[in-house]
Amino acid sequence: MRMSSVLRLLRTVCLAAGASFMSAPLVIANDPLPPELEKLKSALEKYKDPVAAVHDGYFSTLGCVTYASGTMGVHFLNPALIGPVPDPMKPTLLVYEPTGDKLELVAVEWLIPLATGVKPNPELFGHPFDGPMEGHEPLLPAQLHHYDLHAWIFKPNPLGLFHPVNPDVKCPEGPYTFLEEMPKMLPHPASSK
Repeated sequence: MRMSSVLRLLRTVCLAAGASFMSAPLVIANDPLPPELEKLKSALEKYKDPVAAVHDGYFSTLGCVTYASGTMGVHFLNPALIGPVPDPMKPTLLVYEPTGDKLELVAVEWLIPLATGVKPNPELFGHPFDGPMEGHEPLLPAQLHHYDLHAWIFKPNPLGLFHPVNPDVKCPEGPYTFLEEMPKMLPHPASSK
């Protein structure tokens, strides 16, 4: 292959990679939220009070989840919202950071178990879900294979709006703080046939 052909091919690959990178919106910690996420944030303001979340069907998983690379926080799960198709305006989980004697809403999360019949690679807001992966032991059994997507709409995340952990979120020392290992990523059952 001639050098000019190689250079043209390399340029095409680089342009294609750049186009795919640019298709998913990259939001930096201090950037304003995209309009659809600003709308979601406004709709969820009432859940800054975790008691309001409980009244609407979100139940605390009790533990504060942290990893060596950052923290998620305390998850409140609404089982009625679990399904194969995520609703952008109704996240499956609300994520809180314990600060003093309060819980502060910091993020939302959509969780889609493979058992719902989900097709590979769900996405919201132009961003693909993470996974599939095992459940997050000890709060979710490892056998709960799922996709999930976090959105740090209430507390900026220096790692990115959709990154699973936030280094600026902290869990207190105590019996309900769980230092976990990142869950093992898995192939989707449909793609392994």
